[in-house]
Amino acid sequence: MTGRVVGLFTSPGESQPMTSHERIGAIAGTGLAGDRYALGVGFYSSRPLPGGARELTLIETEALDEIEVETGIRLDHIESRRNIVTTGIRVHDLIGKQFTIGDLLCEGVRDCPPCEHLVELTGKKVLKAMAYCGGLRANILTSGEIAVGDTIVEVPS
Repeated sequence: MTGRVVGLFTSPGESQPMTSHERIGAIAGTGLAGDRYALGVGFYSSRPLPGGARELTLIETEALDEIEVETGIRLDHIESRRNIVTTGIRVHDLIGKQFTIGDLLCEGVRDCPPCEHLVELTGKKVLKAMAYCGGLRANILTSGEIAVGDTIVEVPS
């Protein structure tokens, strides 16, 4: 199973707009350099999750396309508020598995369903449509850089 990074995004603070990047640093055990959750100032930073899982979020471009087909609602890559938009890989299949993004080692922790906060920020009613395709929460196991175009590969167990 191999995919590719097609979008890379961070936000400097709670509810602030996302910024697109071509390349960004990733810090093991923390998150993406300058991102709200790496800084501890995200909307949900005060609510830790078991096993971490606020370091990195991923969503498939195919899932965003499917939402549009099913509902007529287009959620652009940056509007998804996920750090990484992928293509060619089912991110849900990476739960409980290690995978690489370029040279970076990560581990899929749990799904990333949408929340009311996403609806508030985008003005788009995507809760039901994204309930089972909201993406993946992952931990960063080794520090490095992520770039648009990097491959995503499941590490054999």
